[in-house]
Amino acid sequence: MTDLPRKQLFIIAHAPSDNLQRMLDSILRGARHADIENVDVHSINPLQAGPEQVLQADAIILMTPENLGYMSGAMKDFFDRTYYPVLEEKQGLACALVVRAGFDGTGTLRALNTILTGLRWQQVQEPLLCKGSWDEAFLAQCEELGISIAAGLDAGIF
Repeated sequence: MTDLPRKQLFIIAHAPSDNLQRMLDSILRGARHADIENVDVHSINPLQAGPEQVLQADAIILMTPENLGYMSGAMKDFFDRTYYPVLEEKQGLACALVVRAGFDGTGTLRALNTILTGLRWQQVQEPLLCKGSWDEAFLAQCEELGISIAAGLDAGIF
């Protein structure tokens, strides 16, 4: 047992379909792995998330479907409401991206990368792009991402 302050991992996820919810559940399962001892994991829909959550976060995982070659409207709304209130306060925030894309996801990733560059958030691993027809392997990839980010926080890597 340590006296270190607990780290806060926020998962901001737009999961309007059953498969996206399964992906979110997999991220949460990984982030809440029994070996992760010093991380509190919070999951919130982008329409309910705002600057308060970002200001509390030690790391954020962002998950969105590709909609018309772009991030979901809910995720865009989150950034519209959050960008300027956190811009100066959270530079260097550790983050990771998960995109569920039916086609290629490049427009969605480009838009997210542009926003994250402006915020000066630090992507701590390559974006997870789950594209094409549904593949059950997406779930294992999401769980691995959740474990990776939570373990990095737990170990003090970021």
